[in-house]
Amino acid sequence: MKKKMLCLLLACGLPVLAGCDQNSGSEQATDEIVSATQDVFAMDTYMTVTAYGEAAEEAVSAAITEIERLNALLTATDNTGEVYAVNQNGGGTLSEDGMYLLERSLEFYGSTEGAFNVAIFPIMAAWGFIDDHFGVPTEEELNGALELIDIGNISVDEEASSVTLKKEGMAIDFGGIAKGYTSSNVIRILETYGIENAVVNLGGNVQVLGTKPDGSFWRVGIINPFNPDTGIGVVEVADCAVITSGGYERYFVQDGVNYHHIIDPSTGYPANNGLVSVTIVSSDGTLADALSTSLFVMGVDNAISFLEKNSELFDAILITEDGEISVTEGLAENFTCEQSFSIIKTP
Repeated sequence: MKKKMLCLLLACGLPVLAGCDQNSGSEQATDEIVSATQDVFAMDTYMTVTAYGEAAEEAVSAAITEIERLNALLTATDNTGEVYAVNQNGGGTLSEDGMYLLERSLEFYGSTEGAFNVAIFPIMAAWGFIDDHFGVPTEEELNGALELIDIGNISVDEEASSVTLKKEGMAIDFGGIAKGYTSSNVIRILETYGIENAVVNLGGNVQVLGTKPDGSFWRVGIINPFNPDTGIGVVEVADCAVITSGGYERYFVQDGVNYHHIIDPSTGYPANNGLVSVTIVSSDGTLADALSTSLFVMGVDNAISFLEKNSELFDAILITEDGEISVTEGLAENFTCEQSFSIIKTP
């Protein structure tokens, strides 16, 4: 087992943690441990924060406030958000949170050779994934949108904390990274209240603090991408984020063809590289969120190559369209699956 993380993890978009009490409000738990749970709808999904400790109720309330703050700040579709304003005005000043996410997004663009692209918004809009008016865009519409996602047309002034979108119609979208950033922020807030055991579930994106109060690992159910109403296995985790991207999460069907929301920036079409689910496990929620999408776009061979070069940063579970499951060796001991799986050897 790798020393870089206490627990191993997970793959899933499954919104429930097996073996975890998640009752509303504050309660007296086993062995006099106080727990508190609150739910909130933000970033287009239902989110749950559960914490254990004397200050659990205060800590969870502060966590919900942070989720709501970041939701309002980072949305690309609500006119109250700074990202919306930047997109409407072709640029503008960003908050500390916004600048951090933009700079990391540009870093991920480089390290993934374009698989992660924060300027993907126009293509997402062309497919209807922004306003839910789904439809396959015409070749002309798609070509026009592709002209608007060139990262070279994003200019950042770090000293002024500002960004300029050089081409009219360009727009940035933190949808591929915001939930991971939010979960990491929430964990930090819980720690300031002395919380040592907690779980943050942001619509299936899970980040846990410590272990369960009894010292055992959190158990996370793994979704079956071929039948999302069922599970395919369980992983045990502690002190890490577990974030999954899958083509089953959001899609529409037109003329008998399934089109999912994970777009390959190089083509403008939904990624079709042999993968149906990618889970990233890392202590860095922001990285896990960005890379779950990026490796999905890369496809099996390029994803494994990326894993081999960056094995010190994260672990992963890959599920192919043929139903084959591969996990990095750092996860293998804590991963229980109903079928056989292969182990990805990393340096």
